[in-house]
Order: sequence, then structure tokens, then C-alpha cells
Amino acid sequence: MIVSIVGTALVSLRRDCGALALSFILPIAFFTIFAVIFGGRRDATPKITVIAVDEDHSRVSQGLTKGLQAEASLVVRTRPPRKQGVEQPEYTAQTAEAAVKAGAAPVALIIPQGFGKDPISFGGSQEHPAIQLLKDSSDIVAPHLVAGLLQKVAMTSMPHGMAEQGSKHLDAYAGGFTAEQRKRIQENLHQLERWQSRREAAAGNHGSTATGSGASDAGVIAITTRDVVGENKRSPMVSFYAAAIGVMFLLFTASSAAGSLLDEAESGTLDRVLSSLVTMTALLAGKLTFSALLAFAQLVLMFVWAWAVFKLDFLSHIPGIVVMGVCTALAVAAFGMLLASICRTRAQLGPLSTLVILIMSSVGGSMFPRFLMPEVMQKAGLLTINAWAIDGFTKVFWRDEPLLHLWPQVVVLLAVAAVLFAVARRLARRWEYA
Repeated sequence: MIVSIVGTALVSLRRDCGALALSFILPIAFFTIFAVIFGGRRDATPKITVIAVDEDHSRVSQGLTKGLQAEASLVVRTRPPRKQGVEQPEYTAQTAEAAVKAGAAPVALIIPQGFGKDPISFGGSQEHPAIQLLKDSSDIVAPHLVAGLLQKVAMTSMPHGMAEQGSKHLDAYAGGFTAEQRKRIQENLHQLERWQSRREAAAGNHGSTATGSGASDAGVIAITTRDVVGENKRSPMVSFYAAAIGVMFLLFTASSAAGSLLDEAESGTLDRVLSSLVTMTALLAGKLTFSALLAFAQLVLMFVWAWAVFKLDFLSHIPGIVVMGVCTALAVAAFGMLLASICRTRAQLGPLSTLVILIMSSVGGSMFPRFLMPEVMQKAGLLTINAWAIDGFTKVFWRDEPLLHLWPQVVVLLAVAAVLFAVARRLARRWEYA
């Protein structure tokens, strides 16, 4: 009896392609995605982009910059990328701060004037020149890692300066050196300087594979940290992650709303509607409009709730919310129409939509921030609605950018909506000629 029951269940599962996919394909797909994100090869770890501004232009500061550039886990930029083949001027403190605010890099380092004369911070002087670390606090990992690597690089990339400054501090606080001791120290410093020159030349010829990590701001050089993005946000994490969860649930809402088309086809209502003056294009456009309005209302309700309960800065961002909300709602509504046009029954729509939406959400940043993913996963995320919608809402809530800066996300989302609706309309022809 038990064997017969099990056999019947297996036959039923085999006939239900959607349930079969959820049972076996979905776990494998999710395991693969998160294995790539968290358990990939070491060289797949995403590199941190750092903007470096050298206001000192001393040998010590230049050596520190070169040491940072040699770190395998960092991408150090001293000037913006080329525009139309034209090389851009080097970053300044002002342009570096603007770049961090715009999201070009999560961290910028400003090496001040006079740093090379006294780079070591244990001298006790309150006027000691400190490196300024400008950060985007939405990335909670990059600032701490860069600060730790900066301390490590300071000890390995400028040994001559460290030894020279260390001897000066020792001379000042230990009662002074004799003439013979000073002579020996100078000879050792000259030898160390020649060794460092040979080491830099060898590194330039053969490259560097140095790696490192750290999360402490304390060390041999002084660092002052300042938030340039999100410093005035009352609830920064809420404003950053609100859209991530919202877009994922909008996809489920739109796919469920579009399922009414399958219900009408199964009940015969669709045939009666099409036999009247209503065309398939008008019918799909009407259902698309309803799904988009439903999704937009759900999104606004979520933001209002976040404003009332979690102090989300909502009122000052209404124009951006409307623009991004409408574009996102149209894209997810068209996505739902496409799924409904692909499926034959409501029973097929449920498993297929769950499978596709969860995969899109995991890759697109709704479940895990894209900037912490390997580079290949970040690029793959651009194939999802989630990534473009989250990037747009991040500009609105987090970076406080003007509406004109939303044009890349607006163009992509509207283009996705148009293409998906056109494909859905093509697939829906089967109901016209059934």
C-alpha cells in the first residue's frame, strides 16, 4: 500500500513540471548563485575602488600611493576614467569627495600637505598631518578594509621614511644620540634607501601580488574618517535597503495579477471578451495598466510605512519616488504579463514565477548587496529589473541626486517594459486563434 501511494505521488510530481522544477532546479540554482558570491575562488573576490589624492607630492606620499596600487584587493584611481579617449585631470580633494557622493568609489584617501615630513602618528603632536578617509557609509566593509590596508602599506612601502621618523622620535624622547650613533643611523638609512629603490624597481618590472586585510583605523599613521554620503540620514540602512525588498515583492504582485489572464482563459471568459470589440492588444494593455497601478500603490504604501515607522526621508524625495516608481511598476507589470503569456495554466505560473523571481532577486541585489558580489555577478545583475530599480532608488534616497541623473535607470526600465510587453503580445496570439 505504501509503495503504491509513493508511486502515485511520484507520477503526479513528474507530470507537474512546475513542482518538479521547484523541487530540484531551484535548490541547485540558489546553491550555485550563493556559492559564486561567498565561496568562489580567491581571485573572484571583488576589488575595492579607492580614489587617492596626493596633496603632499613627497617621496613618502608617492611611495604610499604606489604601495596601495600594488595591493591586489584594491583598484586605486588618481584620476577619473577617460572620456571619449581624453585623459581627465587628477582628482582633487573636492572632486574626490564629489566622486564618492556620486558612487564612483566607496572610499577616497586625501594625503595632506606636510605628510611626508612627519608620517608617523605616535609622536604625540596634535598638529600631526592625518590622512583623511572619505567614505560612503552604505558600504560597511570597504572603509575598514582600506584603513587596515593603509596601515599595512605604510609599514611596507616607505621603510626609509618610517625608520628616519622613528629615529627622530627616539632621539627626542630618549635624551638624544651621540655623534657616533647618529652617524651609524644615517649610514643605515642610506642603505635602507638604496634597498627600497631596488625593491621598487623590481616590483615595477615583475608586478606585485601582495594581499592583505584589516579593519582597524589605529596604527603607525593617523587617519581621520568622514562620511560624505548618508551622514545626515536618520535611518541610513532603511533608506538604502527599502527598494531592494520592495522590488522583489512587486515582481510577485505583478505575476500574480497577470495570472488573471490565465484564469479567464481556463474559464472561457477570454473567448467571450475577444469575441466582442475588445482586441488582444487592448486587453493586455488594460491588464498591464492595472498591474502597474497595483504595483505602484504597493510601493508607495511601503515607503509611507517606512517613513511613519522607521523615519525614512520620504517627503523630500516624492518627485524621484514617482519617476522611479512608475518606471519600475511598468517594468514589473510587463514582466508579469510575459510570464502569464508563456504559461498554459495558473498552476504553471506559480512555480515558474517563484523560480525566476527568486533567482532575479538574488542576482539583482534584493537579497544581498551587489557591490559585495564578485565582478562577474555584478555584471550579471544588470540583466535583472531588480538591479536597475535598486540603483535608481539608491540615487533618490541615498545620494539625493537630481531627477536628471536618473535617466539611465529610467531608459532601461522603460525599454524593458516595452520589449517584454511586445513579446507577451506576440505569445498571446495563441488565444486569438485557439
